[in-house]
Amino acid sequence: MKGILSLLQRTALLELPPPPPPPLSSLKQEIPGAEEGQNTETEVINITDTTHWTRRIHRLCTVDHDVDSALRLVHQLCLRGFHPDSLNISSILHALCDANRFFEAHHRFLLFISSHCAPDERTCNVLIARLLDGHDPYCTLRMINALISEKPEFVPSLVNYNRLLDGFCKLGRLEVAHLMLYHMMRRGHCPNVVSYTTLINGYCKIGEVDAAKKVFDEMSERGVRSNALTYSALICGVFRKREFDNGKTLMGKVWQVMGREDDLQVNNAAFCSVIGCLCREGLFHEVFKIAEDMPQGKNVLEEFAYGQMIDSLCRFNRYNGAARIVYMMRKRGFIPGFVSYNSIVHGLCKDGDCLRAYQLLKEGMEFGYSPSEFTYTVLVEGLCREYDLDKAKDVLNAILSKEGVEKTRMYNIYLRALCHMNNPTELLNVLVIMLQSQCQPDVITLNTVIKGFCKLGRVGEALQVFDDMIMGKFCSPDEVTFTTIIYGLLSVGKAEKAADFLHNVMPEKGVSLSVVSYNAILNGLFKLGRADEAMEVLDNMVCSGVDADCVTYTTVIEGLCESYGIDEAKKFWNNVVWPSGVHDNYVYASILKGLCRSDKFNEACDLLYELADCGVTLNNVNYNIVIDYACKLGLKREAYRIIGEMRDNVVTPDAVTWRILEKLHDTVGKKIESTPVSGCVRIEIICCQLELCRFSWERKSLTDDAEGLGTVAVIVMDNSTDIVDRIARLSYFYKHESCGQCTHCRERMGWLWMIMERMKVGNAKLVEIDMLHEVTNQIRGHTICALGDAAAWPVNGLIRHFKSEQEEE
Repeated sequence: MKGILSLLQRTALLELPPPPPPPLSSLKQEIPGAEEGQNTETEVINITDTTHWTRRIHRLCTVDHDVDSALRLVHQLCLRGFHPDSLNISSILHALCDANRFFEAHHRFLLFISSHCAPDERTCNVLIARLLDGHDPYCTLRMINALISEKPEFVPSLVNYNRLLDGFCKLGRLEVAHLMLYHMMRRGHCPNVVSYTTLINGYCKIGEVDAAKKVFDEMSERGVRSNALTYSALICGVFRKREFDNGKTLMGKVWQVMGREDDLQVNNAAFCSVIGCLCREGLFHEVFKIAEDMPQGKNVLEEFAYGQMIDSLCRFNRYNGAARIVYMMRKRGFIPGFVSYNSIVHGLCKDGDCLRAYQLLKEGMEFGYSPSEFTYTVLVEGLCREYDLDKAKDVLNAILSKEGVEKTRMYNIYLRALCHMNNPTELLNVLVIMLQSQCQPDVITLNTVIKGFCKLGRVGEALQVFDDMIMGKFCSPDEVTFTTIIYGLLSVGKAEKAADFLHNVMPEKGVSLSVVSYNAILNGLFKLGRADEAMEVLDNMVCSGVDADCVTYTTVIEGLCESYGIDEAKKFWNNVVWPSGVHDNYVYASILKGLCRSDKFNEACDLLYELADCGVTLNNVNYNIVIDYACKLGLKREAYRIIGEMRDNVVTPDAVTWRILEKLHDTVGKKIESTPVSGCVRIEIICCQLELCRFSWERKSLTDDAEGLGTVAVIVMDNSTDIVDRIARLSYFYKHESCGQCTHCRERMGWLWMIMERMKVGNAKLVEIDMLHEVTNQIRGHTICALGDAAAWPVNGLIRHFKSEQEEE
């Protein structure tokens, strides 16, 4: 009993005493823009006509959306004795919330309360619910306490209490949220399952699982029956604490609780929470197990459950796993949603697994799936980068067969993807196909073809397409066409032909260049070493009224440094760039790089400090350029002085900065004996302030010793390590990561892990070593992706180098 009284006393601390009630005039003074002269309408209509004024205030707030005018009107009315009622207050506060002025809405409500204008209980609860949308539970709680002080009989609704409790949980203030539970009891409410579930979820999110369990027990003691959502909140906290056994036990209970739940939406929400938690904690094998067994039964619709698993796996970039769920769906006679299927195909393309994405596309077409435009773009470009032209054509035909598609645009996307291949013939073939199918190429189509030819150095073919455009066989060329042709000519060294296009052909056709085109031309001229012509183009650009941008100045400074040296670049910086005010971090990087390459380190440092003193916001790249040169010169003190300058200007050194600083430290180390495992080469460890690795090759080829670098991720273990235990752990990792699509990977990966586990504890037989070798040979080269090979290599390396230790185990 004493404990309850102390809690109630602590709860009383939440009740902030409201300010003493001011006179009605204080309410009038708080309203901005209220002036004595604005009273024309109020003098014409009687102040006692409350219906008229209520409608007038409501119209200003809801129709005109002019809450400030409504506030001024209320002020004028109050000066003549008008007393705002519940409708007036409600209209004003709703209008303030609609304008996202929640803080002011809280303040206005407090003024109305302190002026003895509090609305009725129902209106107050409606307004509290609206103010809670502002996500400021402290202000709302203060207002509730003010209401209770003004109207002791007022009791906030249970829904508002639950929302307030949720607001404190989201802020991480669980101690206040828990006290709110007793505050609502004090006001006569009995917390329901939503109240306790919200509090349990809040404790689990901050890692206080023990406190969440106590709330869960308290919930049962008070006779409140937990639902599936309550268990799902607790499951999330338990898995976050890596208590896997407890989590699995709770998962078994949640499936049982779903059976007695009448509300299907609660079951759906709980299922989504559990699946999201499993994916977030990396327990993807549990998701696949749920997909196979469907332990929730009919309590969650199977199609919804599969869709949720696909969406969760895609959200955590497990696209192959999501494809495995699709396979299970199809096996049970369900068709995946096109949005989910599109997410899988698109995600596989982004991960570089375009062949698997193409396979899914072909399978999806059987039940009417067609990729979105963006997915089609990513897939076609990925296939072209892998030089798989036949599959890219299949994807093009699939998207063209879709009704209502803009065919010219699809062809343009396909042509842009072809530019990644060295296949100029296919570019012309697509043009011919477009014409034969009566799909007229537009200027984007032709510009893409010209760009593809120029990129391959086939400027002659690009000029033929250009001539056809000039002769009227196709649409007329635009600025992009001329820019692409000029840059292509400069790329192959035909500067005179490019100059003829620029000075003669373009003016003749009435085409003017933009700053983007000028930048491309300047870049091409500087690459050819024609700095004089580049500066003439720059002068023509200025004379024609085209303003230079930061890219222009960056290109010119870099070109001047290469052609004439740093002195000309400095003159250009001092006379043109800095006075123009058009400069950014790319421009600063170009001039700093030029100074460092010209052995003018002190000038680079001075420029760096001057820029910072002028208020310029420099980035890591600018500082790293100067630090890198200081390290090359061995100037340790100067390098760290620049680091201090970075921090003074609120620029945090990044990973590149620290890698550069490694050059300042001598690498003195000692050798550590090592033996290659699972394709790793022999290594020497160099110990210094930062750990560096240097590979020493003892054979002409890694394949001579059946070794490989893999992803060049090196794990170093000393001779005290139980190598069998470590390889068993790797086997479990690969078993966990397997998507399960390939039979060789799905079945034999589990066998590998079970045999290695038996070896680890000493329960295996000698014959199982040869069995391991046989199983790895059945996995290698028999899977779609490289996961199977990667899983087999560590076990092969173990048998090859540590067979004696296996026999001892």
